[in-house]
Amino acid sequence: MTTAWTMTVDCTDPAGQADFWCLALGYRLADPPRGWDSWEDWLTDQGVPEDEWNDGANISDPAGVRPSISFLKVPEPRTVKNRLHLDLQVSGGRDQPSGVREERIRQKAAELIEAGATVVHEAEQNGKLDHLWMADPEGNDFCVV
Repeated sequence: MTTAWTMTVDCTDPAGQADFWCLALGYRLADPPRGWDSWEDWLTDQGVPEDEWNDGANISDPAGVRPSISFLKVPEPRTVKNRLHLDLQVSGGRDQPSGVREERIRQKAAELIEAGATVVHEAEQNGKLDHLWMADPEGNDFCVV
């Protein structure tokens, strides 16, 4: 039997990170728990002070297939390279012509740069773009492949 899981990202701005990763992954903000019309209603009913409402955020796959991702507010910024990162597989795979792969990678990267990401390194294989190592708005590593 498998175990249900989500991934949690420590960050300083959970709502901002959730918005960025919704764009990056095609996810959406997670629905509030059953019985509540909004997260604000749920937080109010749970007695959570308003100044703590951005202490966490959750995004989910609209199709309900892929794992959800949570963002948890922590006081310290990221200080070292991630040991775990996401690869956004947008190129169609290495069997695609290199020009097609590069166009798809750069198109996605441009969208994410507009949303606050940065390119850390362009990785080539045989003189052609293989993937981009990028950082999200808070510096967390990911790749566009």
